[in-house]
Amino acid sequence: MPAPSTGRTLFFFEKPSAMRQLQRFFRSPNTVCVAAEGHLLTAEEPGSIRPEWKPWRFDALPIVLDTIPVSCGQNRSGQSHAPKLAAIRQALQGVERVIIATDPGREGSMIAWEVLEHLGWRGRVDRLKLGALDEVSIRRAFASLAKEPASGDQDYAAYLEALCRQYEDYLLGLNGTRAITLRLRPPAFREPWRFGGVQTPTLAILANLEDRIRAFVPQDFFKVALHLITETGAALTLWHAPKERILDPKVAEAIRQAAATWSGPLTVEQKDVRRSPPRLFSKDTLARRCAKRFGWDPQRTAALAQELYDQGYLSYPRTESEHLPEGQTGDAAAIVAAVAGVLPEVSRLFPGSFRPVIRRGTKGHYVKDPGEHHAIVPLRKVPARERLSVEQFRLYELVAKAYLAAHLPDGIDARTGISADVSTSIGAKHFSVSGSVVRDAGWRAIYGGEADAEVDVVPGKVWRDQEVPLVRLPSVRDGEAASATATEITTSVTEPPRRITRGELPVVMGRLIDQVEDPDAKRALENPVNPNEPKGLGTAATRDAILPKLLKSHYIALGTGKDPAIEVTGVGLAFITAVRQVFPTYGDPVGRALFEADLAEIGQAPNRAEAQRRAGAFQERTRTRLDDLIRAISKANVIELDPSLTPPKGGDDRPPTPAMVSFAVSLAKRSGMRLPRGCKTSMSVCRAFLDTQAGSRTAQEENGSEPNTSRAPSEAMVRYARSLAEQQGKACPPEVEANFDACRRFLDAGTPVIRHPTGKSQRTKRTGKPPTDAPARRETGAIKRKPSTRRRIP
Repeated sequence: MPAPSTGRTLFFFEKPSAMRQLQRFFRSPNTVCVAAEGHLLTAEEPGSIRPEWKPWRFDALPIVLDTIPVSCGQNRSGQSHAPKLAAIRQALQGVERVIIATDPGREGSMIAWEVLEHLGWRGRVDRLKLGALDEVSIRRAFASLAKEPASGDQDYAAYLEALCRQYEDYLLGLNGTRAITLRLRPPAFREPWRFGGVQTPTLAILANLEDRIRAFVPQDFFKVALHLITETGAALTLWHAPKERILDPKVAEAIRQAAATWSGPLTVEQKDVRRSPPRLFSKDTLARRCAKRFGWDPQRTAALAQELYDQGYLSYPRTESEHLPEGQTGDAAAIVAAVAGVLPEVSRLFPGSFRPVIRRGTKGHYVKDPGEHHAIVPLRKVPARERLSVEQFRLYELVAKAYLAAHLPDGIDARTGISADVSTSIGAKHFSVSGSVVRDAGWRAIYGGEADAEVDVVPGKVWRDQEVPLVRLPSVRDGEAASATATEITTSVTEPPRRITRGELPVVMGRLIDQVEDPDAKRALENPVNPNEPKGLGTAATRDAILPKLLKSHYIALGTGKDPAIEVTGVGLAFITAVRQVFPTYGDPVGRALFEADLAEIGQAPNRAEAQRRAGAFQERTRTRLDDLIRAISKANVIELDPSLTPPKGGDDRPPTPAMVSFAVSLAKRSGMRLPRGCKTSMSVCRAFLDTQAGSRTAQEENGSEPNTSRAPSEAMVRYARSLAEQQGKACPPEVEANFDACRRFLDAGTPVIRHPTGKSQRTKRTGKPPTDAPARRETGAIKRKPSTRRRIP
């Protein structure tokens, strides 16, 4: 499509809400605005490209395409995007220049560029990067646009990076899933073994942790307490709890005996300890905090943050940075004043004479280059509480308080330490105790008593309690004499690594460097350009989608609680073992992170030609790796897997009902076997176990025949069975809630048959009234089911 010289400009937005925000400040008769409302194009299914690709056949692999064919997509209501594409095509007529004003980042760039290329646009393209949608940020974005004549070429490089990510994901998902399912998947497993470039190494991280947890052997360790009395009559207790834990009880006893007769001077050290405010939020750390505090999953947090961004209250939320650019230090006073006015409970901390504290450098909040997008912060435009939902305001308040805390003075604690050195047969041993008093709350006044509770430990690591406890100390002089009154040994037990939680997974993917111990691997994951953003898996915009994919594939199960822990299932462990045996590269998270770092080089290309060259090289590399993967799988064997671990087709990963768990426990006890891992937390695993064990037991009890596998009843059957049991004044038997045949017999026995004038039979409740909300059943008790419309994902 040629671009005639008319002087007209088209602004291409991602959402109508952002378009309306900009139109409040910028209108011109020579401009036209369009909004895409997300991706308008979707990748075509292989079978729609070539019919022979529709069946899953190994001899048809690999299916390799130079480009991914796309077609018009649909919105969430199932309506075609064709009218919107037609409207954009029409709007481009007579336009000389297109300004892409979608959300800043690769995904926003792709939303616009894929449409422009699909429609054949060949005119000038510029990029307006709207890091926030308030008036000041919009004006700054236009000023930056005027200074960047090559903004379109730079944005095209970002689009090519996103396109290459999609290209690899499409081909790996298509070919890897089919190949592994056809050649490696155990016959008892009826769901596809889904494979992906990011989700598979992410599963590997979780599987590595799962292996460490399952192999962990608890071990006792010892601490020695020395009870003292000083010459002034003060009583206190010192502890010997070294970092290298005491594992030998004989060593602990030797130290205790030596300490029992100790007397001498005490060393008292007093100092002020400064506590600086925590970092600002990135997308992943915000998701982690909201999961911990509110129980939201990362996708819910991302959606709320996006809503607040669209309304102009928060900066762009899909960011990996926790810092602000130094150029924004001058905004702090105005933003602090505006935000404090929305939070009256902390407004007293910000009088009219308040001057924000500015902390520069990587240990502060302002740096020269925070990355592609800076931390999530509030803006001058502030919301009225009544205009936000409860959840929206909770998120806004969390981000706003973090920003306010970042501009308040350090907190100061008066720390006192009392210690003594005891001579023993195995050398001198240090005993100590500490106490702390808040001298100046500083930024912690924002949070009150919450400040100390918001400590984020490294996910997947062992949480070590304070070995030397902080206590309230008596008044003791430095050098004051003291003597032992008693000694004792306390025993503790080592704990396994903590499971990674749902809210922590995006942080783990982004900070893979915290999960590896090998020094060479750590060095490889460092990012010299931006040390605060090491190499990781996926992008801030895509990490939230990985956990749902792993759940859908039954590779993981979620525990209970506000922020549930992630457990790798037997299926997940078998799958990742197969991948590592066949093609170890895809089971290596560090290798994947380095591969993605090369991918990111496409988006950083200095010009369009170089970006196209790098994209072409990456696609060629992807096709080579794909050939190697298919070749390796063709030589591998089917994986052996315990049938009780295979979830049924269409199974789910909700927690099983208490009755199902109780029934499973009783079956396992009677059979003298152990429950499968995950049976108490995963509906799929529990149902599979009951199908295998309960169905077999029922058949044998009735006629002594061979075991006959049965399925679990539907939710409607269980609800009806419970209502019948309640009418009979008794509890619903656990086997009724867990076994289809048992539930059907219970329903048949509990609903008498009455004869209608038509001559047809109808089962009724014991009230004599025909059931109006019972499941529709034939007289055999079978449930009528709707045909499945689930789309098969290659």
